[in-house]
Order: sequence, then C-alpha cells, then structure tokens
Amino acid sequence: MTGMLASVTSAAEATLVLEAGADIIDLKNPAEGALGALPAERILEVVEFVDGRKPVSATVGDLPMVPAILQDAVMRTASLGVDFVKVGFFGEGGRQACIEALMPLAQEGISIVAVLFADQQFDPTLLPYLAEAGFYGAMIDTADKFQGGLRSWMDEAALRSFVVDAKRVGLLTGLAGSLRAADILPLLSIGPDYLGFRGALCGNDHRESTLDPARVSAISQAVAQMQHTEHNEPAETLHCNASRAYSSA
Repeated sequence: MTGMLASVTSAAEATLVLEAGADIIDLKNPAEGALGALPAERILEVVEFVDGRKPVSATVGDLPMVPAILQDAVMRTASLGVDFVKVGFFGEGGRQACIEALMPLAQEGISIVAVLFADQQFDPTLLPYLAEAGFYGAMIDTADKFQGGLRSWMDEAALRSFVVDAKRVGLLTGLAGSLRAADILPLLSIGPDYLGFRGALCGNDHRESTLDPARVSAISQAVAQMQHTEHNEPAETLHCNASRAYSSA
C-alpha cells in the first residue's frame, strides 16, 4: 500500500493532515526552497504535538554537497526527535563523499532519506551505495517547482525502475515533485511506499500558501480510494471523481 506524505510548516497544518489521514507528517519551509528547513523550535513544537501518532520527517535545508555541513545538519535535525531526516542530493558533485560522511550517522540509527532530483542530474546508480551506507530510504523530487511536476521530467518506465531498484536493496521509496490529483493513479500503479504533496494541498496550488482543508481532504481521499480500484469503481471513474473534488476544493 502506498501512503501519503504531507508537508507542513506548523502544528496547525499538522492538525489538518492528521485529521485527513496522512501517513507521514513532513516538516519543511517551502519559502526557503525545495527542502527548506524549519526553525528548530518549530520542529520541536510539531513533534510534541504529533506525539507519535504518525511518523514525522524533517528536511535539513537546501544545502551544498559539503560532507561536514550535511553531517552537522543531519545530527541537529535528528536531535529534535523526528523519525526521518531528509537530505537533498543537489547538483552532480560530491555525492559519494556525502554518502560516506553520513554513513556513520545512519549506522548509529539515524533514519536518513536521500532526496534525488529529477531535474538535477538524477543518478539512480547511487541507490546501492545509499543502501550499503545504511540509509533508510530514497525518494525522487523536483528542485525547481516552477518548471513542471515530476511526470514532466521522468516517464513511467524510469520511475518504475527507480522504485523497483530501491526496494530491491531495501530502501523505503517515495515520489514527489509538484504532484496533483491527476498524478495519483499513474504513480500508485508504480507502487512507491508513499507519495509526497505540498502545493496540491494549498490554496491556489501555491506551496508557500497555507494548507486548504478541502484540498487536503480531496487529495487524501483520492490516494485512499485509488488504492482499491480492483474492489470499487473502475479506475477511470475514481480518477474523474478525484479531479472534480480537487477542482472544486
């Protein structure tokens, strides 16, 4: 079953996604970039509020591929009590060195999720190295939120290959990147462990806006309903219903 990851900026937004049934509460600051980090006090506030009801992940920020910088950011973020720490692998240089630098932290028990970007020299050959280093998971996202969503950068075959290869080496898998209602059914058929949303949950599809309760509910219901196409309505009907609900939200 594929779960829903919802990115939030506060305890108030966490309330909305918890009530809607999100599976992972993801903490990030959209105003600071693709993986913008929230202040430590805000992360602590949300972790305390969620209180173990769902897993909580947090991003470390849009940081350069410098091993010492990433090590420090991962340790600081993990110390705040989150379940997963998400690290972006931006650009094309220094990736192997950063994986090696984070290996001791992963092996000490910090659950690190590597975020690879479809629009920035995406390199699936990193997957076995991430697994060997003890990373918990890997996901695909987009770095530039104004140049198209995930499916405009990668076709179904490439996405499916990523999910299959990541699962083969024991990594949790996620797909994100300006996803909308129309993306849910095609991506569910690929079988990632979760789909990640932010902009689709916000008013006017703007990821820096606050969450819209109606949109949160529509996306959550669409993910849940489309899991059971074989037992409910035909896939085409579910897709149309979800799109209508999202458009009217």
